Amino acid sequence: MREATPGNSQDHRDRPAPVILAIGGSTRAQSTSEAALRIASDGARQAGAEVHLLSGRDLMLPIYDPDATARVPEATRLLDLAREADGLIIVSPGYHGGLSGLVKNALDYFEDLRGEPRGSYLDGRAVGCIAVAHGWQAAVGTLHQLRQVVHALRGWPTPFGAVVNSSEVRLDDPASVPASVEQLHLVGRQVVEFAHMRRAYAAGIGDSAS
Repeated sequence: MREATPGNSQDHRDRPAPVILAIGGSTRAQSTSEAALRIASDGARQAGAEVHLLSGRDLMLPIYDPDATARVPEATRLLDLAREADGLIIVSPGYHGGLSGLVKNALDYFEDLRGEPRGSYLDGRAVGCIAVAHGWQAAVGTLHQLRQVVHALRGWPTPFGAVVNSSEVRLDDPASVPASVEQLHLVGRQVVEFAHMRRAYAAGIGDSAS
């Protein structure tokens, strides 16, 4: 996965491959949620996308302050990548039935994308949602909450959202859980497929306008 170089690319409709931003995970080393993020990112990459990944400690940002006049470099990088992304993959661990504070705070920074020329927040972009928790109830509840947040940010949650019950599934050996890996790959592929469709639509609008 290539290092990010936001801010200097051509029009997103002209890029040879969709650009996907994958964010999430936790600060714990070798966490299941970060493994899920990387596997889903592999699915997007195998579908032809360029993937930029921000996980765990990359997302250790100050609590979002809408009145702040400056952002730390890590927050600026997150926002620049979100601006350029054709789609996103978001993975959150489930803490007490909901999103982790780390992931929710990162998503709060997307308030800075309000009123962007491309569209406010995540307008027009697919978002693959994945939740990881120790139990099905917590995992499904977290996924539902994540999809609600994406809707509020005007993103399009992919039709398939994945959950990983870490009490039953170990992702440190992906070959041993092929069904879970395929589900995570599917999330990544659907984000890329939607990005292609959205790009074709935008190109068609441009052609008709000219």
